[in-house]
Amino acid sequence: MSLSALVLLLSSLAAASAYNARPRLIVVIVIDQFRGDYLDRYRDELPPGGFRTFLDRGANFSDCNYNYANTRTAPGHATLFTGAYSNGHGIIDNEWWDPLKKRMVVSVEDESTQIVGLAASAKGSSPHYLLADTLGDELKLATQGKSKVFSIALKDRASVFSGGYSADAAYWIDQDSGAWITSSYYRASLPRWAEDFNHSKRAEKYLHQDWKDSDGHVLRSATPVAGKPSSFYLLVGSTPFANDYQFEFARELITSEKLGQGPATDLLTISLSANDILGHQVGPDSPELRAMILATDRQLAEFFEFLGRNFGLANVWLALSADHGIPPLPKIAAALRIPALALSAKTLRDQVNFALSARLSPQHPAAYVKEISYPLAWLDADAFAAAKIAEEDAERATGEAMKQAGFRAYYTRTQLAKSAVPFTEEGTKYLHSYSPVGGWYVMGVPAPFSVAGMSGTDHVSPYTYDTHVPLSFFGLPFQPGTYRTHAEPVDLAPTLASLLGINAPTHSIGRVLTEALNPAQRPASGQKSSPSTKAERIEPAVLSLSGASH
Repeated sequence: MSLSALVLLLSSLAAASAYNARPRLIVVIVIDQFRGDYLDRYRDELPPGGFRTFLDRGANFSDCNYNYANTRTAPGHATLFTGAYSNGHGIIDNEWWDPLKKRMVVSVEDESTQIVGLAASAKGSSPHYLLADTLGDELKLATQGKSKVFSIALKDRASVFSGGYSADAAYWIDQDSGAWITSSYYRASLPRWAEDFNHSKRAEKYLHQDWKDSDGHVLRSATPVAGKPSSFYLLVGSTPFANDYQFEFARELITSEKLGQGPATDLLTISLSANDILGHQVGPDSPELRAMILATDRQLAEFFEFLGRNFGLANVWLALSADHGIPPLPKIAAALRIPALALSAKTLRDQVNFALSARLSPQHPAAYVKEISYPLAWLDADAFAAAKIAEEDAERATGEAMKQAGFRAYYTRTQLAKSAVPFTEEGTKYLHSYSPVGGWYVMGVPAPFSVAGMSGTDHVSPYTYDTHVPLSFFGLPFQPGTYRTHAEPVDLAPTLASLLGINAPTHSIGRVLTEALNPAQRPASGQKSSPSTKAERIEPAVLSLSGASH
């Protein structure tokens, strides 16, 4: 590296700040349902440019685990961008029982808003259930709105909770057509560039392709079959074409919204949903999922090349994580003599209601539990009131019935609200999973490798196959290496906030990952620092400094 390039590199490190647009753009990639062990499992098959940007040239935390039990998509994205768990941000699940509406409600549904981008009127989405602000919100506040914040996902909940309250827009797709849509919460109409994107029928080209492996064998077809119900989400969503479609939209957004060209740092979050849609069907060990991961690696490399051409990588920070992992298919675990079960949530609900009726109202069977979104049970407070049972007793009785049905233990809403949990790792995980929403409920502790559904697999447990996710950073402030220090997804937001010189989100409990920062970015003596543990060093590659002058 020349002396002038070194001086420029060091000055960029010292001047990093959201207020002077250094970096110009931060891109956070969240891969839905991407286990923390995948990067090591497939490392030898990964060429330079994609995931290896983080593994060889970035700061990679190999021991990153969620410290809660409700490992679902909505709470996962909320956790990453608020730096808090559910007891801070309030998002307990993808949906929950609303005792006033007497139905399950979706975590982002908002009856005061409308979908924008479809001809037909439909209920929109917003982050109004969120009880904490996000990294993007703090970036907006700090720069008085000068920073631009956008989020993209196939799923509304992933996009909304990544963007936060003040995002310029959160975009997701209409599941039937694949058209990109948003909500009137963000804007009254789609911008012209997004309308043109939809009208150019770019979604349709993905509906008539075959996904093939490296040997030319067709893994899946995205061609609609006459007489069978189909949608873009179902046909394309479980193939790498969905990621291609998202990155195509991301490039258009970056160009049309002029991201990285303003007076303050901009933020873009991209949640790749295809890995989750496929993974639920085939599990983490299938050849199809391996092919998906290798395809994602190629797509990331192409996108990073686009960023380098447009900004110079010295002007961009990248982060990578996931909202949760996934257990193996029960039959895969069972084949290795590991106890595993595939369970029916409806059968469990019937068993619990039968046990409760036998105990509380043997002459009058009742549906005391309205829904079980495994392993959470949502109670009908009215049914228990009719039996003259108070909330605490009702939840305890339900928990005991759940143990009879095969759960290992349980935690009640009343217990969690009082923080009356054992001072153990498990107790802490369930305390972090608490939220005041949902009325009366009980969180069951499932046996390891037990999943709801008679086919495929599912996540939402406190076990490492669900909690272990990647956490990696790339950019000038980060010292390349593999870091074995413990990290959590709540650390992402405060680390980036600290480097930008802005406040961490309101309820953030994460730490700044100082061990991965270059010396110019570390806190001064006396400031709070992270544990001092030496990383396994990987010699950094020289960052591209093209376009580095701002």
